[in-house]
Amino acid sequence: MTILFAPSEGKREGGTLEPIDKSAFLFPDLYEKRAEAAAIYRDFVQNASEAELQKLFGVKEQRLLERYKGDIFAEKTMKAVERYDGVAYDYLGYDALPEAARTYLDEHLIIFSNLFGPVKGGDRLPDYKLKQGERIGSFVPERFYKEHFSDALTGYLESRGPVVDLRAGFYEKFYTLPLPHITMKFLKNGKSVSHWAKAYRGTVLKEMAKRAIMDEPGLMAMDIENLSLVEIREIKNRKEIVYEITE
Repeated sequence: MTILFAPSEGKREGGTLEPIDKSAFLFPDLYEKRAEAAAIYRDFVQNASEAELQKLFGVKEQRLLERYKGDIFAEKTMKAVERYDGVAYDYLGYDALPEAARTYLDEHLIIFSNLFGPVKGGDRLPDYKLKQGERIGSFVPERFYKEHFSDALTGYLESRGPVVDLRAGFYEKFYTLPLPHITMKFLKNGKSVSHWAKAYRGTVLKEMAKRAIMDEPGLMAMDIENLSLVEIREIKNRKEIVYEITE
């Protein structure tokens, strides 16, 4: 079982683990490609104007603009699943989970970082800021990772059993999933709502980790508070589970 997940704009600051190197990431043979992207980012932020940084980071606060101008190769790191702190990650609550659930997320979760591409939950990430969809000068991260990582990722997923894709739609630009997989849609009063979708992606992920879900029957048997199954749709190689949020 592998769960594909989106990152968040917000990041936890700091870290206690070693700086990034070849051992930090999934696909060590492709580390030089990640390092290429990180070097482009580092060189850009260290030489960019304030206006360029505001656009790249999606923030205007001076403290935040300064926070991300260091050498990304020298900074301490933390697990990817701990680095992010947006809505989905708040509802996941990694730090409060039992050790076995945390280990499950470290090994079975793949997060699509806007800068580092597909990383496992337990991979090491430095503090960085890159607004979703922004180019780094002329460099387009989603195009770069789709070109260089798609084959490796498909091979990896094929060997790991069922795939649950909980990414936001944008991250299909990083990787178009060619394998049979499961997605979920969350409705509130019959309509998609961004905040609640993020919240319940985090909730579903938490419950999968607590139960160590490894197959489709186990996934379908989960009873999650405030979610009511509406329908299951079969669309080409995708099975979409539609939930209504009842709270």
